Amino acid sequence: MKRLVLVIGVAFSTAVSAQELGRLFFTPEQRAALDARRKARVPDKPAATPAVVSPTTRLDGYVRRSDGRSTVWVNGERADDASPRADGRVSVTVGESDVRVPLKPGEELDRGSGEVHDVLGPNGEVRVRPAK
Repeated sequence: MKRLVLVIGVAFSTAVSAQELGRLFFTPEQRAALDARRKARVPDKPAATPAVVSPTTRLDGYVRRSDGRSTVWVNGERADDASPRADGRVSVTVGESDVRVPLKPGEELDRGSGEVHDVLGPNGEVRVRPAK
């Protein structure tokens, strides 16, 4: 009798917790909508416009997928209007003009002077100082 009560109690608590969780996976309609958004390259959330415009443009990096599509990050944000070239550089639009400057990952463009600086600096090395 105790075993029967224990089995019924476990079964009831499992059924109640499953109802509280709700649906764990997408319905076929939701999955089709997600696939359509992915194929149309519609972002899941709109990109926020930065409040302060930086005087520099930094190419953080890019990922080129096997299907040919790529994702580029400029100043820590995804850039939809940039794509990597065969030589590994990315042409980045500077400011509100139509001027495009090719940058390698890690390079930073000073928009005021037009100079491109490498992440390695003038000596070609990275120095890391231990915290005090």
